[in-house]
Amino acid sequence: VSDYFYPNLGGVEMHMFQLGQCLIERGHKVVVMSNTYSKERLGVRYVSNGMKVYHLPLLPFSSQDSFASFMFLRCILRKICISEQIDIVHGHQTTALLNIVSLLHGATLGKKVVFTDHSLFGFSDAASININKVLKWIITNADACICVSHVNKDNLSLRAAVDPSTIYVIPNAVDTTRFQPDLSMRPPKGKINIVVVSRMMYRKGVDLLIDIIPEIIKKHDNCL
Repeated sequence: VSDYFYPNLGGVEMHMFQLGQCLIERGHKVVVMSNTYSKERLGVRYVSNGMKVYHLPLLPFSSQDSFASFMFLRCILRKICISEQIDIVHGHQTTALLNIVSLLHGATLGKKVVFTDHSLFGFSDAASININKVLKWIITNADACICVSHVNKDNLSLRAAVDPSTIYVIPNAVDTTRFQPDLSMRPPKGKINIVVVSRMMYRKGVDLLIDIIPEIIKKHDNCL
């Protein structure tokens, strides 16, 4: 469950799709719940390998996030869990309000609840303070939490007061067979080529590169 899924592109969207495909290959049934993506993405759709996607009638209002509809979603989630015979409700990303509401109702329905966090958040700004309080309330009943890095684990444990022993670190996987370097494009021998792949968003820390790049070049003349 998450507000972020295809046809939108991003780390969470790709993670959910690939995770679902791997689970299907292992013989599991995977059902995705997301919100509305235009008039063409409303209702039930099927994607690769029979992965079923419910685009719920929730209109996004900012960055593809839907409004928090606690009572409205309770009926829909209950019906989907019963009809699809759901065993585990797996929510992704802190800022996805659909995920937060679904984890709450999933626990009340007696389902196993798993939360995966994908990003780092602060402690002092108004937005982070509010989302941290909500997350602390919601994932109290989570059976397990997953983070994509050890730094992410420390961040989640501190801001949501989660027992670190219940948080598992599973890094984002990279299919190295799809990234074969072009030998003709390699830097000269003895040189190090540093590449950063990220969306140009503040919480990704891309603004720090402006200060970091000159320092690296100053200290290491073999970096490109």
